[in-house]
Amino acid sequence: MSAPAPQPVVKRGIVKQVLSGDSVVIRGPPRKVGPPVEKTLLFSNILAPKLGRRATASAADTKDEPYAWEAREFLRKKVIGEPVLFVSEVSSNNREYGVIYLGKDIQTGENITEALVSEGLATVRRDGRAPEVARLIELEDAAKAASKGKWGGNPSEHIRDIKWTIENPMAFVDKMGQKPIKAVIEHVRDGSTVHAFLLPDFYRVTLMISGIRAPNIPRPDENKQPDNAAGTLAEEAKYFVECLLLNRDVEVVLESTNNNNLVGSILHEKGNIAAALLREGFARCVDWSIAHMKTGADKLRAAEREAKEKRLRIWKDWTPTNTNPGKEYAATVVEIMGGDGLMVKIAGQSAPKKIFLSSIRPPREQRPAEDKSEEKEKAPLAPGQRKPRPLYEVPYLFEAREFLRKKLIGKRVNIVEDYIQPPHQTFGEKVCCTVTIGGVNVAEALVSKGLATVLRYRQDDDQRSSHYDNLLAAETKASKSGHGLHSKKEAPAHRVVDVSGDLVKAKQFLPFLQRSGRIEAVAEFVTSRSRLRLYIPKDSRLITLLLAGITFNKTRQGQSQYNEGEPFTDEEATNFTRERCMQREVQITVEAMDRVGNYIGWLWVDNVNLSVALAEEGYAKVHGSAEKSDHYRALKNAEDSAKARRIGVWKNYKEEDEQEVEKKRDDERNVERSVNQTRVVVTETTPELHFYAQAVDQGPKLEGLMAKIRQEFTANPPLPGAYQPKKGDTCAAKFVDDEWYRAKVEKVDKGGNVSVLYMDYGNRETLSATRCAQLPSAFLSEKPYATEYQLFGVSLPPDADYSEEAISTFRSDVLDRTLLLNVEVNGSLPLATLEDPTTKVDIGKALIEDGLLLAEKRRERRLTKLLNDYKNAQSEAAKNHLKIWEYGDITEDDAKEFGLGP
Repeated sequence: MSAPAPQPVVKRGIVKQVLSGDSVVIRGPPRKVGPPVEKTLLFSNILAPKLGRRATASAADTKDEPYAWEAREFLRKKVIGEPVLFVSEVSSNNREYGVIYLGKDIQTGENITEALVSEGLATVRRDGRAPEVARLIELEDAAKAASKGKWGGNPSEHIRDIKWTIENPMAFVDKMGQKPIKAVIEHVRDGSTVHAFLLPDFYRVTLMISGIRAPNIPRPDENKQPDNAAGTLAEEAKYFVECLLLNRDVEVVLESTNNNNLVGSILHEKGNIAAALLREGFARCVDWSIAHMKTGADKLRAAEREAKEKRLRIWKDWTPTNTNPGKEYAATVVEIMGGDGLMVKIAGQSAPKKIFLSSIRPPREQRPAEDKSEEKEKAPLAPGQRKPRPLYEVPYLFEAREFLRKKLIGKRVNIVEDYIQPPHQTFGEKVCCTVTIGGVNVAEALVSKGLATVLRYRQDDDQRSSHYDNLLAAETKASKSGHGLHSKKEAPAHRVVDVSGDLVKAKQFLPFLQRSGRIEAVAEFVTSRSRLRLYIPKDSRLITLLLAGITFNKTRQGQSQYNEGEPFTDEEATNFTRERCMQREVQITVEAMDRVGNYIGWLWVDNVNLSVALAEEGYAKVHGSAEKSDHYRALKNAEDSAKARRIGVWKNYKEEDEQEVEKKRDDERNVERSVNQTRVVVTETTPELHFYAQAVDQGPKLEGLMAKIRQEFTANPPLPGAYQPKKGDTCAAKFVDDEWYRAKVEKVDKGGNVSVLYMDYGNRETLSATRCAQLPSAFLSEKPYATEYQLFGVSLPPDADYSEEAISTFRSDVLDRTLLLNVEVNGSLPLATLEDPTTKVDIGKALIEDGLLLAEKRRERRLTKLLNDYKNAQSEAAKNHLKIWEYGDITEDDAKEFGLGP
């Protein structure tokens, strides 16, 4: 009696991977130490069609045999990830052959080999005589009879067209449009890189998972000691991904590229695999790829944060770098500083707080490395060198500041402090915050416009914006759109003319400002309660404006001297002006100019006259010059209101003091006009009705001076080119008559031409630098013989043609004539009347009577009679429809509806 056949050894495992239609990788049960044992099992007695292979160094690409993909897919969908029973029958050439079963035991379980043969997806090896082979032959014959699988249909239709490479990966990503693509994961290279087939077109791609990076599998290096800890962690990460993804159906969202590899998110039935890796501490977030993710970046950061807090795996020795508690509060923005700094006012705090937008860098000047030293930055300016203005000169910095100013200034915002940047070199501590308004992240909006870039950090640096990924995504979008700093076009240039404190430029610009009515401007800086630095966008000019109609008490050590013990400081008033005007859009009108080039005029913010507002709060008193202004009544009412409330300068106000002041004013008002006429010769006129005059009794002295100058230059002729004129110099200049005269240099252009004012005559000329010479010191001490005046009580008509005729007539009436001059109002530019000594005709009044000039509205009591004469002359001209009055009363356009009223 023969011995019984040995019973087969049945083992259990889980199918980890399907290699082809007749081979699988089976993972054994877990072990206490190390990963489970895996083995490759080939199915006994059958042969499935072979899958195509990618080209190698020694072999070309191969194509699928017909039905190879169908066989592999049938097997994959049936057994991948499933617990199976398997019996190893034969081991040969390091290969193990056997059968696997789906079920609880091999008696009732499904024989996968038989299932493949029944579907016509495998060929039976007919060289065996065992009963199981006979069973397989029977099933194969039945499949042939039924024309199943490879035994029916057109074989050529069942061969995949595999695309092993993609010519233009970025174009391919754009074509897919970040829509989910069905895919099968074929191989796991490491915890964050896989190989996959994209379906249904069979693109075989290498895919890096967006937003994360797992440890690399270390390569063996004979010259380097292996890092066992790093290698173990990398293998664990790879194993973790294999268990979840290998041979699984997934969806892939392509988001970017890295060299020839694609970068995207893998969506598994259990969620985003990247979040799972991060949560277990197998990977860390990487900024460059997370920026391309449309959604889910916040979940990745949260998963990484969870692993950090638990100190899992790669975060075992992690130490937080950002210990800021993340305070949150609301505040009002009062100033924009550069392109990323804000001054904010927090309720209950007197001083504003300086904060910065987190994780962004505003536009900045690109300078060579050798120019960035501290010594060069602090070096004094060379003679004639202009102080740089980064706001207007650094490309896109002005646009960034304007974006923030228009969006934030004066608005209430929500602030979350992200981190505090410690002091560095010459820079102090910086409180960096996320600022939102109406739910919009201001930094993100700024970056999306291309007006700032995002800072890059080390991977272990947590000192960054709480919305850092949104900033990266916004920057990527701006870069693709070519906005702002990412544009390939030339950056916009802002050629700003600064006339602040430049007397010559200010004089040239004054007539334009006076004729322009209300002008739109931006208050760039508040120097004091009544002095503001303004930017006029229409003309790209910077000016300094002094508020008209008000005056202030002189102070010492912050204390007012108006009344002893008065508790009022300049700082209070300055803060009042700063809070209302700083970086706000305002409107101004300009009336005059002081001796150093500052303009004097009125300013409105939110349609409120600032001079009136200061008077109403008791920070200013009404100046006597306001009496001739249209705003006098509003100013006086505001001052009376402050007096009644005893605030500001009126805190210790006594009515008896005011009565004494009023009496003094009445005495001043009752003073008659002072007439002290001087015989002058008018030597030059200007288009603004200014004129230069020489006193007749000074004529002999002037002639003597000119004779000495000519004698000096005849005896010692200057060498042409030896003298280099500079703006502001007093020099000698050769006029068209080839004689030398004293001159003031007003401008020197790049071409070497010099604009000069002949100081003893008032005429101007532009000439070559070779016609200028050093003036001997003996001729420098004498004051100019020509004095500049403005014609009193008159103004030019708004019509350009009539204005030109008035200027021409005025010039012909006064030029080179001896007239009687009387100064009516003293100031940096005296206002004077001119009278014909023979006919006693007032030149200004005569031009008004002829319908060429307008009578100016003024309020000087002592000049009431003269002003009434001018007003009556104007009424007569209007009645007779002369010149400017030809078509009626032109003063009607001064009504408020034309934008000229207060």
